[in-house]
Amino acid sequence: MAEGILLIISGPSGVGKGTVCRHLMSIKDTVKLSVSTTTRSPRTGEEEGREYNFTTLSRFKEMINEGAFLEWAVVHGHYYGTSLSTVQSHLAGGEVLILEIDVQGAAQIRKKSPDSVFVFLAPPSLEALENRITGRGTESPEKINRRLITARREMNSYHLYDYIVVNDTVEQAAALIGAIIDAEKCKVSRGARPPGWGGES
Repeated sequence: MAEGILLIISGPSGVGKGTVCRHLMSIKDTVKLSVSTTTRSPRTGEEEGREYNFTTLSRFKEMINEGAFLEWAVVHGHYYGTSLSTVQSHLAGGEVLILEIDVQGAAQIRKKSPDSVFVFLAPPSLEALENRITGRGTESPEKINRRLITARREMNSYHLYDYIVVNDTVEQAAALIGAIIDAEKCKVSRGARPPGWGGES
């Protein structure tokens, strides 16, 4: 069985990463989403083990010391991390595993797993991004301003990625990422070869 693909999807807050990832999984049933561990509290409608694995700060720090994370980062005052054992299990099964993470985490994975595929999801414009962040209506002005500052900084990290996908529409963005996955599976460097070909000269 071919080794799976670790697909890193990053982008600024409010760009629609979660929505695009969910649509991608609806059109490609072999694509799975890694569930991160976080110290933040669940938002309305979120469930343990579905959106995130929720834990305490003290337990998260213990997991760091145990080497349990492939990557971890502090975002907007909360800790987020990706389970190393979960990633290894999915890739060994030949699956495409999405890590929806921030640019800090992506930089860590670039060092540890350089053969991963890195996609930067960008907004149609900075104005569209700001409108989405401010239009949520679920956070204080202070938190909104912090997200806007972080988003502008994260936009400057696009050159660290392999691909840029603009989220004009969810359907189009998901289709483009699906095409990237198909192309990556055809790479000789990933073990692709003609049917029945054993590599004999």
